[in-house]
Amino acid sequence: MGRLLTSKQITLWMAVAVLIIAGVLPLCLVLATSLADVGNYTSTLGNARIWGLFRTSLLLTVLTTVLAGFAGIPLGLLFARADLPMRRVLTFALSMPLLFPPYILAVGWYEVLGRGGLLAQWSGSSVGEVTSHWLFGLPGAVLVLTTAFLPVVLLLTMTYVNAVNPTLEQAARLSSGWPAVLRRITIPLAAPGVLLSLVLVFLLTMGEFGAPAFLRVAVFPVATFTELTAFYNFGAAAAAALPLVAVALLGLTMEQRVLRGKTFQFGWAGGREPSLLPLGRIRIPLCLLVTLLVLFLVGLPLGALVWRGLGLAALREAWDRAGGSAARSLGYSAVSATALAGLGFFLAYLIHRRAVVCWRWVDAATLLLFTLPGSVIGIGLIALWNRPSTNWIYATPAILVIGYVAQYAVLGTRTILAGLAQTSPAVEEAAEVAGAGWFQRVFGILTPLLRPSIMMSWAVTFIFCLRDVSLPLLLAPPGHDTLTARTMTLMANGSAELIAALCLLSMSLTAVPLIVYGAARRMWSKAT
Repeated sequence: MGRLLTSKQITLWMAVAVLIIAGVLPLCLVLATSLADVGNYTSTLGNARIWGLFRTSLLLTVLTTVLAGFAGIPLGLLFARADLPMRRVLTFALSMPLLFPPYILAVGWYEVLGRGGLLAQWSGSSVGEVTSHWLFGLPGAVLVLTTAFLPVVLLLTMTYVNAVNPTLEQAARLSSGWPAVLRRITIPLAAPGVLLSLVLVFLLTMGEFGAPAFLRVAVFPVATFTELTAFYNFGAAAAAALPLVAVALLGLTMEQRVLRGKTFQFGWAGGREPSLLPLGRIRIPLCLLVTLLVLFLVGLPLGALVWRGLGLAALREAWDRAGGSAARSLGYSAVSATALAGLGFFLAYLIHRRAVVCWRWVDAATLLLFTLPGSVIGIGLIALWNRPSTNWIYATPAILVIGYVAQYAVLGTRTILAGLAQTSPAVEEAAEVAGAGWFQRVFGILTPLLRPSIMMSWAVTFIFCLRDVSLPLLLAPPGHDTLTARTMTLMANGSAELIAALCLLSMSLTAVPLIVYGAARRMWSKAT
């Protein structure tokens, strides 16, 4: 038993060590680098322009979070608890922006509202001047980022509403109508998930780089990125990153205090399906209204991209100039997603079973790394690995894979945690009593039971690695760039048709994990 326990502890502590080396240690090095010279703070944080950028970022973040919550929370309640027609189709359509980088929406809106866009062609160049000025500013950035992160609020609201025990709602319906049930039962029980979604939108918007850069909105993450790429000043870049770290820590503290471990306690005992709120006469008009919203937020910019970039010449040029980058994106994302699924399994196990003394810190560290901007993690990894002794890692795509593992460990972990929460510990305990070793229990019992969660973990982390912008721009070695990095670099001098075609290529790559996930599910269902 002692030997088996040792094998288990060694494996779990190795998973913790991977997380520390990939993410925590670089973050500590960022702090140490910035503190090495007080001049880093006086020259960077003492600069009025830097704090002007911070105020702009904060305003953009607050507006985006408020609008995403204002739209996402009612839609989440509507899709989860009302008999709205086409709920699944509308949910998928509104969730599409989560599958690709936000700058793709920005490019799509440029094809609609830009000087040479559809609106200018239909209404005249004077209208195009006005709409272009509006788009390339704070309002345009708010529109793009609200659409990009609205799915976070929508999906988490639906998840937590669906996790409410329907018997509580049905009991309340005996004495109250649906409005009172939603106000007193459903919404309060789902509130932790709703608050989590708003915190995540706030932090993701605060660290977003690609869409504001395309729309020429000067935001705070640009300061960190510029200090490193333009001036190669690690100390100043690290000092500029500290406010972003402070904001992420504040968001993490709010998440921990509000949720208190409820993040992955999904599901309810029993098999009764929740009853749906009958919409009556407003059912069809409300469906049409939501459909129009989907067409405006998602259909219009993506349709404009198809209109501009679907030409044969543009697609051929996009493939010639970025086909290799697209192939590398798929390869890097597949390797990273596989590593994240494996790491996520062991981190989820040690958190759920509380198998190591620091399990709370491990959980908090994964969430902190996810909420940090990629530029902060990239700076830390460069400072840690850019040395002659570790050049065999730094000069290869392995450094990018390490960055992905640090940034997205929480996605793999929390996805598998949701599956573990639905698995009784008695299954593993019975196998242990029967004499099965820990690795036998893991690979012979837990892995088959958690296979859907593991496959979902792989697909989710693949998509997020594929859509990342900041880490490839900072970490990808010369000649090994990804499609997102190549697209961002070509935006400066590429034609509108080329950029639109590159965005379409990026969007088409997101079909890969969905196809792989669907094929794996079918194979597994046939095997069982």
